[in-house]
Amino acid sequence: MRFGLTHGNIGPYSNPEAAVELAVAAEASGFDSLWTIEHVVLPTEYEPLYPETADGRIPFAPDHPIADPLVWMAYVAARTSTIKLGTAVLVLPQRNALITAKEVATLDRLSGGRTLLGVGAGWLREEFDALRVGFEDRGPRMNDTIGAMRALWSGEPADFSSGSVDFRGVVSSPRPHGASVPIHIGGFTVPAAIRAGRLGDGFFPGGYDRDRLDVLLKRCRREAVEHGRDPDAIEITSRWTKNRDELTNLDVLHRLAELGVDRVSLSTLLFDQEHIADELARFQETVIAKF
Repeated sequence: MRFGLTHGNIGPYSNPEAAVELAVAAEASGFDSLWTIEHVVLPTEYEPLYPETADGRIPFAPDHPIADPLVWMAYVAARTSTIKLGTAVLVLPQRNALITAKEVATLDRLSGGRTLLGVGAGWLREEFDALRVGFEDRGPRMNDTIGAMRALWSGEPADFSSGSVDFRGVVSSPRPHGASVPIHIGGFTVPAAIRAGRLGDGFFPGGYDRDRLDVLLKRCRREAVEHGRDPDAIEITSRWTKNRDELTNLDVLHRLAELGVDRVSLSTLLFDQEHIADELARFQETVIAKF
């Protein structure tokens, strides 16, 4: 079992000193990855459909700092050497496919191949409206963008035509550090599980319901098999808990391992920012060292 930290780029960690302290402490404490979130803007009024809270509302105010994930990752990559840096998630249908492919490939090359690109379709219609991009067709556009980015990362003159993305004979350089950048599909929904099985290098379900997780993982694997892919090659990252008091309950980790989860993620919000290095070191001794 591997361990990741999410919400790396929000709140106090949007500041440079705190960002570096978090990343260095996470790497030293045995976390294999540090993940960011993305919201370009937060509307002051929105339909409460946030999938991870009971009331459907984002658990912080609209003016809560959320640093741009790719810029933040590039910054902390320069101060770390082994920890992987991921997005959980980049809202892909809001983005231009070619520009995003360039940014991600550059980040991956500069970080020595440590980028994990978690992508999601998004849920906040009001944010899409502010950006003047379509909401209803975001799923197909996301699929198009994934295919286009992989074509561009080949380093060869690329042709791609599918719905919302169309180009011929273009080269995007530099290439990623390796052959490509792993794409992890985020979302706690059946469409996300289907997309992960068909297209993903990984699947990052974003909820805490173990029974629903089991259903989604089975659907992901079935889709992979039906599309001629190896389901075991899809890396599974799952939430562990949103309750600090449960961080010593290792039974949940064993249950997640039984479901086939490769990595569990913990929010930075579970740890005291004022003592983050000590808190993560203690977690390494009490939990990570046992797995």
